[in-house]
Amino acid sequence: MENEQISKIIRKEFHKSGDKFGYRIITMILKRKYNIQCNHKRVLRLMRSMNLRSIIRRKTKGCTIVRGNKFEENILNRDFKADNINEKWVTDVTYLKYGENEEHKAYLSAVKDLHNGEIISWVVSKTNDNPLVMKTIKAAIEANPGVTPILHSDRSFQYTSKEYVREVSKVGITRSMSRVGRCIDNAPMESFWSHFRDEYYYDHTFITYEELVSGIAGYINYYNNEHYQWKLKSLTPVEYRNQAA
Repeated sequence: MENEQISKIIRKEFHKSGDKFGYRIITMILKRKYNIQCNHKRVLRLMRSMNLRSIIRRKTKGCTIVRGNKFEENILNRDFKADNINEKWVTDVTYLKYGENEEHKAYLSAVKDLHNGEIISWVVSKTNDNPLVMKTIKAAIEANPGVTPILHSDRSFQYTSKEYVREVSKVGITRSMSRVGRCIDNAPMESFWSHFRDEYYYDHTFITYEELVSGIAGYINYYNNEHYQWKLKSLTPVEYRNQAA
């Protein structure tokens, strides 16, 4: 196909994304949606010729340093590659604002499978507390009975609570925790938060709590079922999981 025809499609999909998609995602869209086999270097060259540059992600805030003595070792040790489903999970909590003047806060807790990057459970709450994390972990366990993954988190108080330790231990899950002040130890979860904020959250206004929850649900469904990933050979997380089954 001629460069002019491909360029029209690239421009269309780029602007449709809100000027956020980079050349890798555009390359996967050409292949999956239009059945156009186009080398990613060619896509990059065409995008540069049209001055189409994806919006740079905002820098994330630094880690909160929590001190104490009920911590586990960093067993995951930044080895984010998982050969099988339910081999390695990561989890975290982030806060989001809503309201007329963004005067309210909500908290999103999620668990991500490192094999295919799928968000396997998530819960939203108006309070950042132990029940928020416990509901998230129990949902992940109930959706995947009998599995015994490594479960990595930061050192927040919820992940050192007696209830959390008891819940994961009784089903054979191995706890792993980031080192003090090292956000990069949980980089895959930080990466998902960045995708969510840059691709969806920052472009929308949520007046009510219900609107925020509905928006989160829609994005996670999109991320799991429609978001092509380069490292997954241009498949979505769910497609990659189903292929491995």
